[in-house]
Amino acid sequence: MTIRNLAGTLRPASIAIVGASNREGELGRVVTENIISGGYSGAIYPVSPDYDQVLGFQCYQLVADLPQAPELAILAIPAHDTPTAVSELGERGVPAAVVLAGGFDDDLREQLCDAARPFGLRLIGPNTIGLLAPQVRLNASFAHIAPEPGRLGLISQSGAIISSVIDWAAAERIGFSQIFSLGDTVDVDAGDCLNLLAEDARTSAILLYLESVTAPRKFMSAARAAAQIKPVIAIKAGRHAPTTALAQLRTGVASGEDRVIEAAFRRAGIIRVDKLEDLFAAAEIRARFQPLDRGRTAIITNGGGAGILAVDHLLERGCEMASLASHTVAALDTVLPTAWSRCNPVDILGDAPPERYKAAVAIIASDPGVDALLVMNTPTALASSTDAARAVASLAQEGMVRGKPVLACWLGKFTAEHARTMFKASGIASIETPAAAAEAVELLTRWSTLRHLVERVPENAVQFRTDRVVAARTFRKVAESGRHALSEAEAKSVIAAYGIPVPEMQVAADENEVEHWAAEMLGRYKALAIKLHSHTIFYKSELGGVVLGVESAAAAREAARAIRTRLREHGRDAEIEGFSIQPMIRRPHARELMVGLRADPVFGPTALFGSGGLAADVVDDMAVGLVPLDEVLAGDLIEQTRISRQLGSYANVPPADRLAIERTLMGLSQLAIDFPCVTGARINPLLADEHGVIALDANIEIDPARIDERGPGACLAIRPYPSGWEVRAAVRDRAFVIRPMRPVDAALYSGFMARMNAEDLRLRFLAPTQQLSRDMLVSFTQLDYDREIAFVALEEPGGEMAGVVRYSADPDHERAEFGIIVRSDLKGFGLGKILLGRLIAYARADGLRWLDGVVLRENAGMLGLARRFGFASQPGPEDSTLSRISLALDGAPPLDPPVENRLKTTAR
Repeated sequence: MTIRNLAGTLRPASIAIVGASNREGELGRVVTENIISGGYSGAIYPVSPDYDQVLGFQCYQLVADLPQAPELAILAIPAHDTPTAVSELGERGVPAAVVLAGGFDDDLREQLCDAARPFGLRLIGPNTIGLLAPQVRLNASFAHIAPEPGRLGLISQSGAIISSVIDWAAAERIGFSQIFSLGDTVDVDAGDCLNLLAEDARTSAILLYLESVTAPRKFMSAARAAAQIKPVIAIKAGRHAPTTALAQLRTGVASGEDRVIEAAFRRAGIIRVDKLEDLFAAAEIRARFQPLDRGRTAIITNGGGAGILAVDHLLERGCEMASLASHTVAALDTVLPTAWSRCNPVDILGDAPPERYKAAVAIIASDPGVDALLVMNTPTALASSTDAARAVASLAQEGMVRGKPVLACWLGKFTAEHARTMFKASGIASIETPAAAAEAVELLTRWSTLRHLVERVPENAVQFRTDRVVAARTFRKVAESGRHALSEAEAKSVIAAYGIPVPEMQVAADENEVEHWAAEMLGRYKALAIKLHSHTIFYKSELGGVVLGVESAAAAREAARAIRTRLREHGRDAEIEGFSIQPMIRRPHARELMVGLRADPVFGPTALFGSGGLAADVVDDMAVGLVPLDEVLAGDLIEQTRISRQLGSYANVPPADRLAIERTLMGLSQLAIDFPCVTGARINPLLADEHGVIALDANIEIDPARIDERGPGACLAIRPYPSGWEVRAAVRDRAFVIRPMRPVDAALYSGFMARMNAEDLRLRFLAPTQQLSRDMLVSFTQLDYDREIAFVALEEPGGEMAGVVRYSADPDHERAEFGIIVRSDLKGFGLGKILLGRLIAYARADGLRWLDGVVLRENAGMLGLARRFGFASQPGPEDSTLSRISLALDGAPPLDPPVENRLKTTAR
């Protein structure tokens, strides 16, 4: 399916209402009335066999009778009639339809999808409130209020939430660019709508209500793309087990663990809120103000206590208080009483008249060290709260706050109501409590904070060796024996193959062998640990299956005998398969950690990190991150836990080796990528100190049915680095490594740009370019491999960047736009030909149909290279200085259909 057929949902020029009616109270009449009364100016086509006219519009008996194929259809008919109607709409060429009816069982849902599929007709719903496109005054829903046009997009799986949001927005005078009610989501989902709204210039921020996530990889790609260019604010229902079950019952889709949802949102750069009122507040902030990189806040208040309370809330949420410049303090001295606070919060005293408010706000707004203003008022008999509000509102209307966000917090209820009404009219956000004001200030900066988190680049490429052959051999042996779990010895052999240190280990069949191996090992170690060896018992300590501090061979034999006795008392002695003998690892400065993997039903494998030891489950200090991980993401996972504070130096304890911990997490991440059969892993404890890490115990579980799967497939919500695409090439007398780009490659661009001449840069970027901004470097190197790829050529020896070729695909994954650049001193070597050939090979393997580019017509070298690969060219549609080139990768016509809805990458 393609989002191209959804373009008409944003601003449809024509609409059909199947099931339109003249009867009062019927769904078809309510929707038709809403479309007409909302002021929609496009063509309206009622469809019903019962009428010649509906509400003054000609009514068509059949879909086939329509004078043209409308861009959108609304189905206001019973569920059992819907598949037939969808098939008729498809025959007529309708690209998208909204299904209002509920009550679809699994069989009827399948019929509905089967009816739409042959025509590429996209379905929104069923069980939806309808579709609202306020930019064209379209209210094709049974919502009770038509929202006003604005710049907020809203995507919701619940029609009730949409009704509530637009009702609130009407009172707050906030408008919307688009509202999607997804309902049961048999086809169009949140990922599709995010893709649409990300590219919609009329949408400046996106609100999202979710109960479940379908197509997680599409969702993550769409969310990451959207959140890079505009704030995405989400509320996810079903944070606890009972509500998760309810959400799954409503949507029919599994809902993952809430910690995994949190990790997914964090990874995508989505701002998460927990309550509906928080979503309302976020909507107001986003509708009224642009995001801030910094949120240095100044407080102006007529009550010192209220100001201090606000500071507490701001600091608790990590907000930054502004320091007033000396000239600001001097200017305030001229308009405020001598008893004013002379610091931030600026206490202008309880008798402050409106003129004092107005003067103080205007002066502070001009301070370059102030990013946002929180203006507060506590009602007193000494001055009018309403007059103070009128004065502050006039500043915003007169443009005297220099474009800075002004948030008003008028405390109280009765006295404050009229003030809040004035603030709404003047575009000032009105906040009722200091705590809510702090949340609002944080929202102003949270998008930028999340973007910075997402866009961090590793300083160096962390290298670690893996031995997939060892792991594959072990997994196959376990699967062939009919087991789902590896023994401790097997698990340790696998993690050791992925670069995670483990202690020496011997497995003995009985007490006699335990004594033999103990005698041999005590020649090298001071003490040993004797453990139960079993393929079915994982938590050995709980059954008394571990004895520590064994210092003689005889004591080792006795330890094994005691373990057997305890297992017999529990009735589990038949599960004993032997005993493992390991050295006691004594590291006085070690911290006990837990790391692992867990398969989420929605987002696939996730990495775990937290406090370890026997109390790990009780302490519940654990962070979750989506696989794959790199050095930065592994470090972020560590920082989310309380145990991270103990990893640095304190007292006489040296810091733990953070890089070794990060390598451990990255090794587990790679294990999950390489072997989809792994359903869970747990290393506890992982000891970490200044000397590195060592895994004292390990468990791994697998799904034997997936033992032959290789590579990540669709089980990962985020497509990992495309390993296996590295090649070496010789060009004349020089050697190059050509491989997919990694985030760490951002460091190579400065040297590359220094060896590029201005003319080559102009030809590549279609405009004079002197240097690349940090944002451009991030976008160049932090790739969503599900949509884009870049191959970098590195000169050997030294690894200097010699050239780059890249493409970015549209959300449909049908067309991609490419660009290529070769270092100026290497032009004419044939490196461009090698790079472009590699890109085309990858595009074909990735299933793309067309590869497109935009080239200056004067760039004869690039046009000649493209012709050699079979690209067709034609003049660009908007600029005669440009040529558009296109290569059909599967035999399709190279220039038809035209390129549209693609991600623009000319300057990437």
